Amino acid sequence: MTGGGTPGVEAYEASLRFQTRRHLLGSAGIGLGAIALNALSGTAAASEGPAKTHAATAKNVIYLHMAGSPPQHESFDYKPVLAKHDGEECPKELIEGKDFAFIKGVPKLLGPRAKFAKHGQSGLEVSEHFPNLARHADDLCLVKSMTTDQFNHAPAQLLLHTGNPQFGGASIGSWATYGLGSQNSDLPGYIVLTSGGNLPSGGKSLWGSGFLPGVYQGVQCRNSGDPILFVSDPPGMSRSVRRRSLDALNAINRREYESTRDPETLTRIEQYELAFRMQTAVPEVMDIGRESAATLADYGATPGAASFANNCVLARRLVEQGVRYVQLYDYGWDIHGNTQQNDLLHAMPKKSKDVDRPIAALLSDLKRRGLLDETLVVWGGEFGRTPMLEARNGSPHPGRDHHPDCFSVWMAGGGVKAGHVHGSTDDFGYRVAEDPVPVRDFQATILHLLGLDPHRLSYPFQGLDQRLIGPANDPQVVTGLLA
Repeated sequence: MTGGGTPGVEAYEASLRFQTRRHLLGSAGIGLGAIALNALSGTAAASEGPAKTHAATAKNVIYLHMAGSPPQHESFDYKPVLAKHDGEECPKELIEGKDFAFIKGVPKLLGPRAKFAKHGQSGLEVSEHFPNLARHADDLCLVKSMTTDQFNHAPAQLLLHTGNPQFGGASIGSWATYGLGSQNSDLPGYIVLTSGGNLPSGGKSLWGSGFLPGVYQGVQCRNSGDPILFVSDPPGMSRSVRRRSLDALNAINRREYESTRDPETLTRIEQYELAFRMQTAVPEVMDIGRESAATLADYGATPGAASFANNCVLARRLVEQGVRYVQLYDYGWDIHGNTQQNDLLHAMPKKSKDVDRPIAALLSDLKRRGLLDETLVVWGGEFGRTPMLEARNGSPHPGRDHHPDCFSVWMAGGGVKAGHVHGSTDDFGYRVAEDPVPVRDFQATILHLLGLDPHRLSYPFQGLDQRLIGPANDPQVVTGLLA
């Protein structure tokens, strides 16, 4: 428009130049902005919609992921036939047309490198590596027939936790908080704790919100210093000054939202407000020094240290305060045997010792406080390990290669069958023999236990109603796991 135009028309045309598809979508009908505002109002719209169709048996989830994948043959799936044929050449029918991550040629069979015994009234077989957890045999629902289609760590972890082996999916914790909302307005609904010295191979995308609004992504807490960066006021800034500065920032963001209708602006506002509330709540709940000496001793926890044991204490404290989904990742379970530091004779006993006592204490603590019935505890890796010796580059240290065809996980509390074994594998622990549980069936079951319909819990993105369990209706709730 030239300088001689009508001022009103000039202003109108100037406004059009700043119009985007977001403006249209935000102002048409109920608008994405309204949807986002509804989602951020404390409980997601989905929690009152078709996704929530039945009473939940689990209010919270504590997921204990052993990143790298512990071998089932030394943990929960004893194979006496494999022990009998230890050291023999692997039968050709097991390896013909099969690709492995590192095994080459014709490998040797590798019998269990741990002793097993039956425990509890259920007679659940547990290896000697988990003596404390074995005392909870009658609390566990063991799935021996898990299966996946990924045999590299990052894609397998992404599939397990986001429903997609590629980056960009929404994590199951994000889906849970999107579908159910948070039980504590002063804490995030989804918190992540890590141990073992490294992040899991899938990285922070494992707890990302993907296409869901950013407010639903997992919040990773640090192992030392402030649990969350900048949760403490900087020197010289009082609580009242921080409140005034936040009010000013929120006013700017509100004007931005009125102009753009971008739902992520609402996410930013809510995150700032949550961060302010967390300044009081987080230091208190994350201080395990408030626990009794006896409780800390049960877990083997030490305040101020970075350990899986400390994270287990925190997990209980967090669900006690209403955090919906607590995810623990423990790194270091990639038992290949190419060095002594990652073999079955040294690394496996060490890693098992690191987690056995804290997990047993966690289950006991939840039960003692009346929380286990409403808290679903899950333990496992992202795939299984081979019944054959890897022997990479002629290594003399026993270890096992990646194996997607079968692996073991267990669940406890939250409405699952206690003292129960679901599914089985063949004599070598190589293939599922009965009742396979694909990853997406497992995800569907977790959502079901939380009271959500896995087929109806969806979010519109890129022209599809995206779901954790994928676009097909094949995934089903594994009713054999339900109490």
